Amino acid sequence: MHDINPIGIIHSPHYSIEDMPIQPKGASGVEGYALINEKYIAALHDLEGFSHIYLVYSFHKATRTELLVTPFMDKQTRGVFATRSPLRPNHIGLSIVRLKRIEKNKVIVEGIDVLDGTPLLDIKPYIEKFDGVKESVSGWLQASDTEISKKRSDNRFR
Repeated sequence: MHDINPIGIIHSPHYSIEDMPIQPKGASGVEGYALINEKYIAALHDLEGFSHIYLVYSFHKATRTELLVTPFMDKQTRGVFATRSPLRPNHIGLSIVRLKRIEKNKVIVEGIDVLDGTPLLDIKPYIEKFDGVKESVSGWLQASDTEISKKRSDNRFR
């Protein structure tokens, strides 16, 4: 197994786990940035050609692991792998955000749903040709009528 070390820190206007967007769609227009460690600046070369990127990060405030959780968008208990809960075994998060620009080691993004101070593990470009799935099915969430853009977090996943 390889060691995983942060490549930077994510900064956002979200300073508390409670009352923040639960997904990037709920953070429309919200700006933040990833401050990349100086030794990784060369790795940002050519990234500005992409409109969107994946941020892979650590849910560093998650204090426990649960195999069954009740997600924000549901009232029923679900397996953690069928949710976006931070209480996963490895506490790894993933968000697709809009890349606005890069200033040296500062990657400025929009649609950020991540807690300020979150360790960034990786960045990958979103590539529609590879990542877009036309016939996807969203499992238990298909039946949900909850408006994702209005849903906010609470303290259930501390």
